[in-house]
Amino acid sequence: MKKRLKVLSFVLSAVLLASCSVSESKADSSKSGESTAASTGKADYKYGKIDIPGRDGALCGAPIYIAYENGYFADEGFDVNLISADFETRKIGLNNGSIPIVNGDFQFFPSIENGIDVKVVDGLHEGCIKFAVRPDSDIKTVQDLKGKKIGVDEIGGTPHQVASLWLENAGISADPAKGEVTFLPYSDGNLEFEALSKGEIDVAALWDPLGSIHEKAGDVKIIFDLGTDTYFKDHFCCFLYASTKVLNENPDEVAALLRAYRKAQEWIYENPEKSVDIIVNKKYASIEDKELAVDLVKSYGYPSADKHNDSWDGRVESDVKYFVDGLHKIGYLKTDPEEFSKKIYQKVDVK
Repeated sequence: MKKRLKVLSFVLSAVLLASCSVSESKADSSKSGESTAASTGKADYKYGKIDIPGRDGALCGAPIYIAYENGYFADEGFDVNLISADFETRKIGLNNGSIPIVNGDFQFFPSIENGIDVKVVDGLHEGCIKFAVRPDSDIKTVQDLKGKKIGVDEIGGTPHQVASLWLENAGISADPAKGEVTFLPYSDGNLEFEALSKGEIDVAALWDPLGSIHEKAGDVKIIFDLGTDTYFKDHFCCFLYASTKVLNENPDEVAALLRAYRKAQEWIYENPEKSVDIIVNKKYASIEDKELAVDLVKSYGYPSADKHNDSWDGRVESDVKYFVDGLHKIGYLKTDPEEFSKKIYQKVDVK
């Protein structure tokens, strides 16, 4: 009897230890940043492993972060690896199909005209870029920027293109050869803000949340807000671009990706506070003021489920044409606007 009790005690101890080991393993998995579906053991992915640029620290990358963390990419058949990628890396990846989809503004339009083989397939959100000056700066309007130095994250990136349109529409050339303004690239937004503080640049074109954080702290004045400027407001700041190679070879893959993005947009609309908690806790964007972050996320115009209706694609196509016309007007595009708009937009059957 004693021997049997010892054996039974040993077996029970082994079972309990095994249970603890499994629980700890699951807990560790949930902390590792895996998507919901991935962490619950979903090992088979219809479309396999893909890279998606989603490590740039911008608050407006929320749909990527939420689609990843809530398991929407996994649910649609993707084992997603979120990567850091500059503008050139994104273009190359889209062109050869190694990156199936990216988010970006109309900064891709001139590259498409020059041969990069990608299509606009959806709209992502509005707003998300601000231009800041020092509190004691005399710069108040776009007309005050002539002869000034403007910091951007990269030449050819979204803040650079936005600034170029803003300047050119006001009659100030953004062409560096003409010397009316100078653009200086900074790989990190904090370095850009530091350069502004030291007087090395006159204006900092910043992704959210940096501009808004420093505005609230009184460190800067905002002279331009993409979400409220007359020319840009109520238009998509960022579109989704798909590799034409992937579109041609596997259109269902692109449709599945768009479903994941749209689920994320709708969830953000319904749950802005929870979205910010995920973004901050997982360190996708550096912002401690969650109330400010929620206000910013709400300002980006993420659609509710009923907005993803039959008129949604028409709105995306219309905004593509809007910015094609604008870039053509200032000489950044040479192709006929009507022809070019039809070339770069492709409707995807998402359902």
